[in-house]
Parts: sequence; C-alpha cells; structure tokens
Amino acid sequence: MIEHIPSSLVLFWSAVLAFAILVYVLLDGFDLGVGILFALNRDEAHRQQMMGAIAPVWDGNETWLVLIGTTLFGAFPVVYAIFLAAFYLPVALLLVALILRGVAFEFRYKDKRHRWLWDLGFVFGSIVAAFVQGAAIGAMVAGIAVQDGRFIGGPFDWLTPFSFLCGLGLVVGYALLGAGWLVLKSEGGLRDWAYAWLPWLLAGVIGFVVLALSATFIGDLEVVRRWLAQPWLFVFPLLAGVAAWGLWRGIQARRDWQPWLMASALFVTAFAMLAGSFWPWIVPYHLTVEEAAAPAASLRFLFYGIGLVVLPVVMIYTGVVYWIFRGKVSAGAGELQTTEDNSVSTDRA
Repeated sequence: MIEHIPSSLVLFWSAVLAFAILVYVLLDGFDLGVGILFALNRDEAHRQQMMGAIAPVWDGNETWLVLIGTTLFGAFPVVYAIFLAAFYLPVALLLVALILRGVAFEFRYKDKRHRWLWDLGFVFGSIVAAFVQGAAIGAMVAGIAVQDGRFIGGPFDWLTPFSFLCGLGLVVGYALLGAGWLVLKSEGGLRDWAYAWLPWLLAGVIGFVVLALSATFIGDLEVVRRWLAQPWLFVFPLLAGVAAWGLWRGIQARRDWQPWLMASALFVTAFAMLAGSFWPWIVPYHLTVEEAAAPAASLRFLFYGIGLVVLPVVMIYTGVVYWIFRGKVSAGAGELQTTEDNSVSTDRA
C-alpha cells in the first residue's frame, strides 16, 4: 500500500485530467452514439433530426479531448510519452475517424448525389472512434508493458481478445447514450424509434459488462486483486444497478429526461470504479501520479494558464451552448442551409 500523499498540485491536475476524461466520455459519447445509430435508421427525415440533435454541440464536445491531451503533455509528460508509444495506432485511427466524421457531417448536405458515401463515413467514423477508445481502456485495465518509464511492447499489444471485447462494449454503450439523447432532444417518430431501441441497447450493455467482468476474473488480472483488497469499490456496481433500473423505469414511463440521465449515471459509476481501482496509479501498476508528474514549477505554471483560464472558459462555453440549444429539435432541423455561413436551422421547444 502506498501511503505517500501526492502534493496538492499533483492532486489538482489528477482531478482535472479525470474530470476532462469523464466529461468527454459523456458529451462526445452521445454524439458518437448518434452516429452509430445512424446506421440503424434509413429514414432521411429521421436522419436530419438526428443531425440536428447534435449539430450545435458535436464539435465543441471534442474540445475536451484536446484538453485531455494538453493536460497529459504538460502535467504528466511521462504518461503522454508512454501512452502515445503504446497506443499510436489507436490514436491515429481515432483522429482519422473524428476528421472523417466532421467532413461527412458537412458534405452530406452539399453533395446530395453522394450522400450515401458521406453517411457511410459518418457511421464508420463514429464506430471506429468508439471502438478504439474502448479497446485502449481494455488494454490499460489488462496492463501494458512498461519498463524504466518507457513502453517496451509492440504496436499491436493493445489489440487482444479482452480489449476487443471492451471496444465492442463501448460502441454499444455510446449507442445507449445516443439513444437517450435522441429521446431527450427529438419528438414524433424519431423519439418513438429511439425508445424502441433503448431496451435492446441496455440489454447489450449489461451483457458486455457481464462478459468483461467474467473475462477479468478468468484472466486473473491485477485489477481483481485491487478489488478484493478494497471491497468498498463494489458499491459502484450496486449504484450502476440502480442506474440501470432507473433507465428501465424511464423507458417504461416515457420520461424523456430519464434515459439519457441514467445512461450517463452508468458511465459515471463505471468511471468511478476504474478510477478507484487504479488510484494512485496513472499508468496501472507501473507509475503513480506523483512519479509521473512534471516538476512543481511546471505544474504551477500550467495552473495559472490552463487551470485558471482555459478550463473555466471551456466549462463556461460548454454550459452556455447547451443552455442556448436546450429543448427539442424540430423535424428537418438537421438540414444545413446552402448559404456561405453554413448555418444550422434549429428550433427550441
């Protein structure tokens, strides 16, 4: 047991990193989920509504991914170096997928003759982005090969049966978030369609969680010993069960706010379980947050720049955008106008 308590600056940047990852997963998770669900709905009117539901926020959601990378590079440079070396291919695939999504989002309205191609790119980019994130998480849980602060494994070490399972699980999980968001933001036929998919997606998430936990215990991974040594962590699976029950009740009662909120609660409990299982490791079983942190002078310098300026601005910007575009999206709101400013027509209820 490591008894040394990290400095206040290290704790601050650990909290910022954890917060940014969680917010990114919740926000970009639902718009990636809408892209995944795009493949299951061929109705063009519904697809326009789906685009309208994420149009004002999808690019802003990815700001949190930039903040994650900046925090790692500045506050935990050793982790940044290890992560890029271990996950070079997943990171490259993630960036390509996000670029493809952005291009497809804009071009599907300008190039109607090839709209099917841009729709395919939007779906493919969403699935790939979700999958590589889940696979990377699975690889971190299983542990990566690190020695003397350097990654010593191969370029495909991240892709194992366990990480593949985690990747598929996150694809379904993001789709669940996306369906909850569509229920919250849409009306009419699309809302009914999303409600119809929610029970299946919830069942899929539960199934993947059971499979992942079974594989974790069968594989006798190090994280299992962490769980047994800290039994208080099992409160999070119980809370996840409460969230799943709340999601099911929200589906039955047709309370539009409840599915997305409860699906988000599922992700929060899973994140808290992982964070509690790893703490104080930032690279599981190899480097603690204190060992991986930049010098105190660097952390202090970053605090005045990112901590007091950038982070509050990003939080305020995110809150304002979601407040302005609150309410339901009307049918046809996803259609981009063919004007030079590419404005998006949305209506608030």
